[in-house]
This record gives sequence, C-alpha cells and structure tokens, in this order.
Amino acid sequence: MEKPNLFLTTPVAILISSFVISIAILLHGGIIKVGNLTTGSATQPTAAQPTQPTQPEQPQLGSAGDVEKLRDNDHVKGERSARILLIEYSDLECPFCKRFHPTAQQALDQYNGQVAWVYRHFPLDQLHPKADKEAEAVECANELGGNDGFWALTDKIYEVTPSNNGLNLDDLPKLATEVGLDQTKFKTCLDSGKYAQYVEDDYQSGIKAGVNGTPGNILLDTKSGKTVSVPGAVPFEQLKSAVDSLLQS
Repeated sequence: MEKPNLFLTTPVAILISSFVISIAILLHGGIIKVGNLTTGSATQPTAAQPTQPTQPEQPQLGSAGDVEKLRDNDHVKGERSARILLIEYSDLECPFCKRFHPTAQQALDQYNGQVAWVYRHFPLDQLHPKADKEAEAVECANELGGNDGFWALTDKIYEVTPSNNGLNLDDLPKLATEVGLDQTKFKTCLDSGKYAQYVEDDYQSGIKAGVNGTPGNILLDTKSGKTVSVPGAVPFEQLKSAVDSLLQS
C-alpha cells in the first residue's frame, strides 16, 4: 500500500498552505471573512472580494440580499432619482475602499445621471478600531455642512489616510477645517458620540443585505427592483458590465 505523504499532514504544511491562501486573497484586492476568522489585512465581516476573472463575467441579477431601498437620511452623490443606485457599504480605513473610491466616482461621471452613489457605513472595527470614529466624523460633517460636507470630509479622509488604521484621529478636526467646517462645533459633535448608533444601524443593514466585507457594493435598479452584488475593489470595467446589464434588462 502506498505510504501517505506525511509532509502534507504536518503543522508546518498547514501553516504554509494558510499563508499561501492569505497572499492569494490579498492579491485579489479585498479582505474576506471566513466564519469568525478573517483572512487578509483586516477583520470582522471583512472586505469581500471574489476572484476576479481576466474578462468581467456577466453578474447574476437578484444576487444581493435584503438591501434597504434609498432612505431619506442616506448620503447620495448624484441624482436621488437615478435609475441605478450604487450602494456602497464602506470602511474609511479599508485600503480596498480607498482604491474603489475613484472607481465609484468614475461610474457617477460616465453614466451622466443614470447612476447615483449611496454611501453607507460598514466599519470593520476589529480590524480598524479607528473606523467607527471616522464614520462618526463624516456624520458630524453632514450635520454641519449637509450632504456636501459629508462627501467633502469622506473624500478628504480617503485622500490622506494610509489605510489599515493609519489615520491619526487627532487630525480629524483639522481635516474638517480644511473642508470648510467649523472646527469647534465639529469637535463638540465628534466628542459627543451622538452618531455612534447611526453608524451601527448602517452596519446592521449591511449584514441584512448579505455584505460580508468592504467595499460591499450593491447595484439596485429602481425601475425593476433587481439587484447585483459587486463586492470588492473591482475595476471599472467590471462595475460597468454590471451597470449595463441592469440598464439593458
């Protein structure tokens, strides 16, 4: 009888296999949660990114979970009446969210009113303990500067953070000032923690929608009610393929 390959059963082999899998996942531009463990450079329902084919695949319509439709308190860039809503569940310290940010803006620009970008919070606080407070910060920006203030500070944070919990939270009031907000009022708002529950509610809505990582991107066709899940820092071509499939249906 053929002898078993003992090397493949050793703890060393298991560790090597885990390391190879981790590297492969990170190279795909996302962080994936497996059970209660996270593979990648972040944690919790972590940044989900499926294997990206060389050519974008046709997305599966109706593949998203129970995603909430557009809410009055949602942060929207573009026309709220747009046919396609790009709903992004995001973490301000996620490097893949930072990478996807200009991609979402590109979609907004290219589709000229047919696509609107909806930003919802999904802080992976076990991986990025600072992400919750940063999410509260952009809510304070919304309180003080409206929707424009929200997006201005969100853009600024993605611009300056090195990601992976790298932003100094003490810099948030200074960043708020740089985008035209009153620093004293901003700090008072942020210190109060008044938006912590709002951020948590966003997170829970993402869980219900089937989001298990960031960026958790869901396209919602407001005409048909169909959805397409496009998780991870996908390239623009793949996002465009998903948008086009909805517009043509």
